[in-house]
Amino acid sequence: MSKAGKSANKLVFICQECGKESLKWLGRCPDCQQWNSFVEMTAAAVVTPSHPSAPVSPPRELSQVVIEAADRFRLPLGEFNRVLGGGLVAGSLVLISGDPGIGKSTLLLQAAASMANHRRKVVYVTGEETAHQIKLRADRLGLDGEGLFIMAETDLDAVLEQVESVSPSLVVIDSIQTVYVPAMESTPGSIGQVRECTMRLMQWAKQHGVPVFISGHVTKEGAIAGPRVLEHIVDVVLYLEGEAFSAYRLLRCVKNRYGSTNEVGVFEMREQGLVEVENPSKAFLSQRGAEAIGSAVVPTIEGSRPLLVEIQALTTPTSFGQPRRTANGVDFNRLLLVAAVLSKRVGLKLGAQDIMVNVTGGLRVGEPAADLGMALAIASSFRDIAVAPQTAVVGEVGLSGELRAATQMERRFTEAARLGFKRCIIPRVGARVTPPKDIEIILAGSLREAVGKGLVGGGKNTSQPDTIQ
Repeated sequence: MSKAGKSANKLVFICQECGKESLKWLGRCPDCQQWNSFVEMTAAAVVTPSHPSAPVSPPRELSQVVIEAADRFRLPLGEFNRVLGGGLVAGSLVLISGDPGIGKSTLLLQAAASMANHRRKVVYVTGEETAHQIKLRADRLGLDGEGLFIMAETDLDAVLEQVESVSPSLVVIDSIQTVYVPAMESTPGSIGQVRECTMRLMQWAKQHGVPVFISGHVTKEGAIAGPRVLEHIVDVVLYLEGEAFSAYRLLRCVKNRYGSTNEVGVFEMREQGLVEVENPSKAFLSQRGAEAIGSAVVPTIEGSRPLLVEIQALTTPTSFGQPRRTANGVDFNRLLLVAAVLSKRVGLKLGAQDIMVNVTGGLRVGEPAADLGMALAIASSFRDIAVAPQTAVVGEVGLSGELRAATQMERRFTEAARLGFKRCIIPRVGARVTPPKDIEIILAGSLREAVGKGLVGGGKNTSQPDTIQ
């Protein structure tokens, strides 16, 4: 065998999560820190074949580039448009990822059918199901399928050839792990196939000006090439999130070359599919008690939308020597910080208490402005006293026990007042705001002061320096 042949058959190890190559097997990937993600492959299997030749685009002066209004069109789903930044851009490549069974295929089928009813043709390529299975799902969702073309195929070359003959206005690939390029020796779902298929779909979308949706699975083990290796290729990355036993689904944007990355869309899973939630704050607080102990409401900002979320906390004496801290929907390190400040600055003896914090509805709150809500919920559970009724709280907690102001306070007040809240506790620092006339603003300079004013029966000082009406 020649030296070239030996080199082509050389064994390499590829991380199926991030694509890092190594000459030897590693138990943990040094790039993405995933365990047992390296798979043995031959060098010939990971060599990327040459891409089809594309027309050369000559250099153009930026001031001469004209943006046409038709370059972005709105989908019939308003929550989808919000996350995409106002609509779908022609020629864009959008990746929708999430856990298996979370509802990605359902959402894509609904979007494709709605697009077909309002626009021109749509091609839905499925590599996981047959056309008969897609028809059964469409009947269950109440979709007639007019203008929607189904193609059960995994050969990407054949897919692109048939898609061009239809001349669609939208293409959906479900999923990217099932399609393959015949010129490559690796199996579908491998890191080489996933990257090559995504690159070809990107080139095709740019050349023809047709937007393309692709779906990708996320697994905890990282055995299948996940969306992380595609984030630098695609234009938009969306994550469909939600708890396994919750009816709500959140469509979150983490990368968007055409808009904001802070937007979130809220859907509810029903028998007829994913339904848009027009008033998420009301839905998330619908099952909250009037004076629930260990519960606080926080007006948060998700992109351009204010949301009212309920943070619950439970403290109980630990049965072991080391107290437990459990965070669901909030950052674990923020929970440790808030618990430490409550112990040191407020005087709550939490050292022998197990603390569990949960955000209802399957939401995940990441902004520090939710610190005060978390602190009041913990203090309420520890003292077994409810937070004052019709009271919302917002503010960041510092290590010395001070409260720091949050941004966009007026929008938070407006959302709280719209849902019937009468009081809102905010930090005294940066309190130069104009609240709505039907809500009272309670100022607090420290966490100790906020706990006293936030719990029922504590701190009824409503003098002018402490309130804004």
